Amino acid sequence: MGYAMSRLEMNSDLLCDSNMPKSEFDGNPRASNSHHLDHEVSHDINRRSIPSDHLTRVQPGKRQSSVSALKMLFGREANYSGRGKFSSADCCHVLSRYLPQGPPSIVDQMTTRAYVSQFSADGSLFIASFQGSNIKIYNVENGWKVQKRIAAKSLRWTITDTSLSPDQRYLAYSSMSPIVHIVNVTSASTESLANVNEIHEGLDFSGEDDQGYLFGIFSLKFSTDGREIVAGSSNDSIYVYDLEANKLSLRILAHTCDVNTVCFADESGHIIFSGSDDSLCKVWDRRCFKSNGEPAGTLVGHLEGITCIDSRGDGRYFISNGKDQMIKLWDIRKMSSNSKGNNQGYRNYEWDYRWMEYPSPGTSLNHPDQSVATYRGHAVLRTLIRCYFSPVYSTGQRYIYTGSHDACVYIYDVVTGARVRKLEHHMTTVRDCSWHPYYPMLVSSSWDGDIAKWDFPGNEL
Repeated sequence: MGYAMSRLEMNSDLLCDSNMPKSEFDGNPRASNSHHLDHEVSHDINRRSIPSDHLTRVQPGKRQSSVSALKMLFGREANYSGRGKFSSADCCHVLSRYLPQGPPSIVDQMTTRAYVSQFSADGSLFIASFQGSNIKIYNVENGWKVQKRIAAKSLRWTITDTSLSPDQRYLAYSSMSPIVHIVNVTSASTESLANVNEIHEGLDFSGEDDQGYLFGIFSLKFSTDGREIVAGSSNDSIYVYDLEANKLSLRILAHTCDVNTVCFADESGHIIFSGSDDSLCKVWDRRCFKSNGEPAGTLVGHLEGITCIDSRGDGRYFISNGKDQMIKLWDIRKMSSNSKGNNQGYRNYEWDYRWMEYPSPGTSLNHPDQSVATYRGHAVLRTLIRCYFSPVYSTGQRYIYTGSHDACVYIYDVVTGARVRKLEHHMTTVRDCSWHPYYPMLVSSSWDGDIAKWDFPGNEL
């Protein structure tokens, strides 16, 4: 646990209920956008983050939803749980109260746009990539010292995505090209220049069906076992590359427009989620795909293209960021098997998110919507802005967070829909952001070139 958590008994400011996140929509007319999610996912969040009955019970038949850190510590010392220590739910209840906030400290400043920011699974490394062919890997536990500086090979336009292998030995990076490059990040050299002092192995994602077409890759992810990479491309397809066989193992002509985002649904690697500019989210089950060539299901609800999908990791729920300025929460049990079209037919106006503001009539169009919940307030313009669930360990995935075109980072409560934080520092679009898996720390990357680190006061990592 971080410094702030270890010193709770000495810092009275951290013991009061005033640190509990409040909705920034309180007293605001836009509060009508909020909701209270009465769904299985909300009950699971509560199960992960509600402390023992002894601490939440006020009187017979009545419980309080929030317990102060002081009462939590007293209950631990009094051994209310019978275990002599905090349970994982107790830890989560305390930690989830202390969200990243400003002002931030600056990890790095570059003269080119920052596109990607990602913590490793254990939080020890942080990866940032920039338009000027630069990728930097920082050692978080060593004062954010640059551990690896990579000059990308065969860059076209920008580095669109990066993915670190589960063993944290290899970094894959993509560009507007069918070639994905892999770099050994554990080598001794700090500088990594392709084919000068290190080899950047190229994986060719193009197949015979592509006939030499130079498509680009927008999104890529390692599988949990590190044996495969899944990618979404500008030629409407999903690709799966078998690293052990060193060849492309699957291509799916998945959508009718660019596939901007893909990810594995869970650790099994059987199910893939995809999102496209055709405004559809699709679910692909590789166990039955070869027999029918069709998605397991389609989810309709966005009015515009999908920019990012993040799985909850349970094979059932995921969120998507859309160019219709909304994040949606999905339950794949609600998916349809016969949705072929897209929702763009419901609008009667022309709009291009790369250079136009989103028209106000778009937010009020009636359309089919299979999503569980919708979160509004941020701006998805100019680039493929990303969104994520907050970490399991420290928050029980209670929050959703996203970058925004208005230069801010937004944090929403999954259950209430309220905006609980708006982090302001950057001068222009925040494309990506990443929450540390264990500490109340978030890092954002912006087109202003800044990599900014947002902490809860007292967190000294």
